[in-house]
Amino acid sequence: MAGTYKKIEIVGTSPDSFADAVKSAVKEASKSIRKMSWFEVVEQRGAIKDGKVLEFQVTIRVGFKIES
Repeated sequence: MAGTYKKIEIVGTSPDSFADAVKSAVKEASKSIRKMSWFEVVEQRGAIKDGKVLEFQVTIRVGFKIES
């Protein structure tokens, strides 16, 4: 796994769960970022409306290899 990597922070959302929010963020990022290798969860939070959880939000850092 030798090489040079870059990390970016992105936010994913889901009405269902934190796990789905991560999956959504990775899926969208994969449309424009190649060679993603890993992610780490930085922050979890959510939105509440009328006393109910409306949305799960997760900030993740995604690492990917820089191509030469």
